[in-house]
Amino acid sequence: MDIKTDYIGEIVGDDFRTAAIFKKNGIDFCCKGGRTIEEACQPKNLNPQKIYDAIEALPNKQGGTIDFNAFPLDLLVDYVEKKHHRYADEKIPILQSFLEKLARVHGDRHPQLLEVRDLFNASAEDLSSHFKKEEQVLFPFIRNLVKMELSGSPVPTPSFGTVQNPIAMMKEDHVVEGERFAKIAALTSDYTVPADGCNTYRVTYAMLAEFEDDLHTHIHIENNILFPKAIKLEQNLKAEHV
Repeated sequence: MDIKTDYIGEIVGDDFRTAAIFKKNGIDFCCKGGRTIEEACQPKNLNPQKIYDAIEALPNKQGGTIDFNAFPLDLLVDYVEKKHHRYADEKIPILQSFLEKLARVHGDRHPQLLEVRDLFNASAEDLSSHFKKEEQVLFPFIRNLVKMELSGSPVPTPSFGTVQNPIAMMKEDHVVEGERFAKIAALTSDYTVPADGCNTYRVTYAMLAEFEDDLHTHIHIENNILFPKAIKLEQNLKAEHV
């Protein structure tokens, strides 16, 4: 790994602990992972050496760090579906209930809560559709690619032509969600509870921050590891059966 020339998504893919460094410095490592550290620092007037030093100061990898790059593609698909999709499905209705309560009780004094509620509701609707497209179309095809690789069989041409087409749609969805949660973070001052915030306020903001972190991890795994490997596997299989 060369942290000065590799893309941010590749750096985080190699060592997920670096995600915390990028997040601390306001650098998007998931939706905008296709940039070098220097390129990401320029618009923020950050010194890239600060990032380099923080990454190089990380201790040697510990056994508890998950190496998503080592996952077989079908296992990685299962992980995303069972870890991240299920997490979102579980947390969304709870957060919607809490945000509705906050907007109703505190909306007069903190009108930004109404916009946060509306943004999250839009995210909930779009993520539900996004998950269905992945679980019903893209993920089954990726699992089939793995089966074709193991059996040595030729890859059938799917109705969508190539895996790159649904992947492009999923990445567009990721950009929308990244921008939406950037707005939520800005409206909430990075989930800072105001002085008059109640317990529900504190719990809701903590859950929103956790939800955003999980979404960033989810998008990173797909954009920077799963999707590129699926595209490469399809290309290799097609080349073998020309």
